[in-house]
Amino acid sequence: MPDAEFWDTRYAADTYAYGTRPNRGLEAIEPTLPRGARVLLPGDGEGRNSVWLAQRGHSVLAVDMAAEGLRKAGRLAADAGVAIEVLHADLGDWLPPAGAFDALVLVFVHLPPQIRRTAHRRLLAALKPGGLLFLEGFDRSHAGLPGGGPREPDWLFAADALREDFGECTEWSLELIDVALDEGPFHQGCARVLRAHGCR
Repeated sequence: MPDAEFWDTRYAADTYAYGTRPNRGLEAIEPTLPRGARVLLPGDGEGRNSVWLAQRGHSVLAVDMAAEGLRKAGRLAADAGVAIEVLHADLGDWLPPAGAFDALVLVFVHLPPQIRRTAHRRLLAALKPGGLLFLEGFDRSHAGLPGGGPREPDWLFAADALREDFGECTEWSLELIDVALDEGPFHQGCARVLRAHGCR
């Protein structure tokens, strides 16, 4: 099971494991965020999505278990001339402040199956009423495709399970899409992802 040591090792290189450009799905939904939104980005690793949102004028908190990833996120932010807030924490036991954020962004955040539902519900509770959830991750049917992602099938997403995890959401939209990933050395090639958004 990937742990902090695994991710610190992956992020130790000078290059960015998943690139420095934002996720394309996030780019598409960003115009729907309130101006200057307070955005929570759990598992954002080296900060590509956090820094891009900060460049768009949003206030972001990036949370990750990998200290090396957060260090590089800080470097990426400094190079871009923006400030981001970072927090070193494990999503398995971190309790976010309730109702504190306008948006929750989960991009390829694949958690261990035994903690996923509890962690998802805790994170959803961090949204203000009416706050936006955006999620993108590998679908179960992605197994065997070259685009990257977890090797363990139980770590991949199933649409029904996500609907249960985020059952409090309204205006729920979830689509299964085929994409050609070009996000650094570890997300390259054909992939099948679930892209979801909704409001708390």
